[in-house]
Amino acid sequence: MSNAPVDTGRRRFLTVATAVVGGAGAAAVAVPFIKSWNPSAKAKAAGAPVEVNISKLEPGQMLRVEWRGKPVWIVRRTDKVLANLDTLADQLRDPASDEPQQPEYAKNTYRSIKDEYFIAVGLCTHLGCSPTYLPKSFEQQVEGVESGFFCPCHGSKFDMAGRVFAGVPAPLNLVIPPHTYVDDATVLIGVDEGAA
Repeated sequence: MSNAPVDTGRRRFLTVATAVVGGAGAAAVAVPFIKSWNPSAKAKAAGAPVEVNISKLEPGQMLRVEWRGKPVWIVRRTDKVLANLDTLADQLRDPASDEPQQPEYAKNTYRSIKDEYFIAVGLCTHLGCSPTYLPKSFEQQVEGVESGFFCPCHGSKFDMAGRVFAGVPAPLNLVIPPHTYVDDATVLIGVDEGAA
């Protein structure tokens, strides 16, 4: 062995330099790894709010849009349909919408912010089929009710507020998504009222 004196300054420098280079290498590896945990741009867009122009929607018409990969219906209800909603309570499973299938601001007879517009996720609460909108022929399903939604998969029936009729397979009312009105012609689906 050599009897040469140990250069502690040089040893300290090499230890610190090695630690700095090792730390930089670990950071270079960690940053892309941690970034991979973030959702992709496509995933972010899938969950983003959807802005819908409803200015051309005529009474009785339905508009379909997609939000978070699910169909969302926007129906402009007629005065006749609105008047009929109050008469159906004894035929419905949850007429007061006690089950939390809607935001608090939509827990009313019309299950909406604006009585005229019905906005709902268009999936049956039984097994997730998409019910059919019957604007003039729902009376074939429920006597005395002109308009509604009928699920052909297993026969579930919903009124024009998305409330499920008693005696059908669907256990709950249709889901009302969070939404708010930007102005009279535009609705933002995916954002709670007052949060826009």
